[in-house]
Amino acid sequence: MIVGLGNVGREYEGTRHNVGFAVVDGLAAKFKRPFTPGKGEYYFAQIRHAGEEVILLKPTTYMNNSGVAVSDAADRFGITPEDILVIYDDFNIPLGKLRLRKNGGDGGHNGVYSIIYQLNDENFSRLRCGIGTEEVVPGRDMADFVLSKFEAVEVPVVEKMVEGAVDAAFVFINEGIETAMNRFN
Repeated sequence: MIVGLGNVGREYEGTRHNVGFAVVDGLAAKFKRPFTPGKGEYYFAQIRHAGEEVILLKPTTYMNNSGVAVSDAADRFGITPEDILVIYDDFNIPLGKLRLRKNGGDGGHNGVYSIIYQLNDENFSRLRCGIGTEEVVPGRDMADFVLSKFEAVEVPVVEKMVEGAVDAAFVFINEGIETAMNRFN
């Protein structure tokens, strides 16, 4: 299962916090698969790639409660945490950079914290997409920053990062997290 984190609603489209949604949208577009409402608080699309059935997931719980949707979908589709890749924004990583991890803590990200809490497990893979800029300074209201839209000059960098994240997700599906880490970190 490939999970993109973000917030639902037109007012959040194109914001830094919705990079995860952009990546799973890119995956679904490559297979021409639409997202449909799930039986829980999420939209999902099913794709078949390299002989694997893959669920693409977009929680509709808003970022801070993402774990509710991820846990529900994992139960419904019989997916273990080790077979989950969560894609999300990280303002501690420079804009355009990607970082993959096999497991670990939440790193201060509320959406990841929610997933760890709801799954009662931190053994799921993560793909962090850098949204950090020089404007990220101590004391700045991070909620305002992550909910802001990208500047016009940043858009080409973000588009390239999203394409790279789509490629990294395919490597995760095909060859696993270790290979994806070696290739994209």
